[in-house]
Amino acid sequence: MTVNELKHTGLKKWIEEACTLMSPDTVEVCNGTQEEYDRMIQITVDTGLATPLNPWLLPGCVLFRSDPSDVARVEARTYIASQSQQDAGPTNNWVDPDTLKKTMSELYRGSMKGRTMYVIPFSMGPIGSNIAKIGVQITDSPYVVANMHIMARVGTKVLDVLGADGFYIPCFHSVGKPLGPGEQDNGKWPCAPIEKKYISHFPETREIWSYGSGYGGNALLGKKCLALRIATVLARDEGWLAEHMLILKITNPKGEVKYITGAFPSACGKTNLAMLVPTLSGWKVETVGDDIAWMKPGPDGRLYAINPEAGFFGVAPGTNMDSNRNAMETIRRNTIFTNVALTEEKTVWWEMIGYDAPGKLIDWTGKEWIQDKNNKEQKPAAHPNSRFTGPAKQCPAIAKEWEDPAGVPISAFLFGGRRPKTIPLVNQAKSWIHGVFMGSIVGSEVTAAALDVKAGTIRRDPFAMLPFCGYHMGDYFKHWLNIGKQNTEKLPKIFFVNWFRKNAAGKFIWPGYGDNSRVLAWIFDRCDGNGKFVDTPIGILPTPDAIERPAGVSETDMAEILSVDIEGWKAEIADVRKNHYPKFGDKLPQELDDELDAIEKRLNA
Repeated sequence: MTVNELKHTGLKKWIEEACTLMSPDTVEVCNGTQEEYDRMIQITVDTGLATPLNPWLLPGCVLFRSDPSDVARVEARTYIASQSQQDAGPTNNWVDPDTLKKTMSELYRGSMKGRTMYVIPFSMGPIGSNIAKIGVQITDSPYVVANMHIMARVGTKVLDVLGADGFYIPCFHSVGKPLGPGEQDNGKWPCAPIEKKYISHFPETREIWSYGSGYGGNALLGKKCLALRIATVLARDEGWLAEHMLILKITNPKGEVKYITGAFPSACGKTNLAMLVPTLSGWKVETVGDDIAWMKPGPDGRLYAINPEAGFFGVAPGTNMDSNRNAMETIRRNTIFTNVALTEEKTVWWEMIGYDAPGKLIDWTGKEWIQDKNNKEQKPAAHPNSRFTGPAKQCPAIAKEWEDPAGVPISAFLFGGRRPKTIPLVNQAKSWIHGVFMGSIVGSEVTAAALDVKAGTIRRDPFAMLPFCGYHMGDYFKHWLNIGKQNTEKLPKIFFVNWFRKNAAGKFIWPGYGDNSRVLAWIFDRCDGNGKFVDTPIGILPTPDAIERPAGVSETDMAEILSVDIEGWKAEIADVRKNHYPKFGDKLPQELDDELDAIEKRLNA
């Protein structure tokens, strides 16, 4: 399809204006076919940007190496350009939208010379779902086109739903590396210097402008940019939730099914939980989504969730057959790897993959690398943020409902962080307001390895949304409280989990991974008002015998991780009162301040 064949006159005009600004050599409207995906991959192979992997061992897989300056989200260059700085809030970088658009328009001018402009119509969520949203991304990167094919629903079918006048989120993207006559990338990852990278969001006009990066969430604009930063604003205005949450389907031995979501900061086991292999006999856990959940009230008053994504964009290091067998099975074929190491057999390797490096490797920078276990200073072969982009439909644990356009009914929300003390293994909120309070104080304890931060300090990441909320987080808390005023008896129950409690010797008490299914079983029962419990000052806790103990966890251990640390919680409350809640100023809802007082009063009773 050409631009002239587009039915949507507003979209057509927007593309024509982008062409005038960015000066591409040619323009292609993406159709979403397998042939198109294969052609994008071949373009990157022919230009030296991609290495085809062993077709016998990893069929359909390729490896990319990015520029060392372009390996992760660049939070310092990520902006919420709301009309008012107050609307962006204290957790976002703000720039005046008119000033930012002027700056970026000059950067965009001529930025696609020598390149093709690809127009990617994409649906976040099943095409046609009333919970889904449509975006259109302009890009000059075939790597981005290929990744978007995996991570979203792309192509002509999306344009059919959009029609002649449908709503879409316009997304500008350029790697910021125009080519002169006859010039090619010659295997060098195209991007702009760090000081010229911009990932910009315009909440009022529902626009995303990205320049200078070709990597991950900086360039795959359906992911964090649309699915969270812009979607949170849409959700606030339209009365639903856009959250940084996995979605699980749990089936008990009786065949009863419940769906739960979970929000966790990075390095807290979110992806592992999303694809959990249960150790509890008779229980089944399946994946609906691993990263983002969009939830809207259904006709029956319950919240229904979709996974707006179509693929997994996962961190490779630490992923192995023990930690996440389902992820490893998912990425055996048709997967894009970025910044992992290459073996002599043309397969991939990364740190903590579960076995030693198989001989001489090519590391993520393109240099030869031989593992030296005695050298503690040896740089990793794979970048710590190296990634895989794999189709969700390939996951062995994918639930059959994962593409249901109506979504799945949610029974429980989980929040959690990495906390070696104070926070129990699992804790149910006494009320919706108490649950929102718990979500608002999510955090992980900083280790001694962190630079410039005192060990033991709690790094707060409310709702695991700190980098992803597109407006003032105090207003975001208020939005959650407002959701709680609708059909209160049908709202999901709220729980806080902590797999990371340590004993006096500094060892983890709970084994985690598949054994987390034992905690999920108690949560499942509590959704129906069942399961043994005790009411405490901090919430509803299981009795020590309410959760079936895994091997190596004693009765004493269970009593410890299900106890209320009164003094620890008093310190927690003091830290929230002094260091956390003041950040939100007069935007902090009074209900949360009152909840803080109520918990403190119960602890002192």
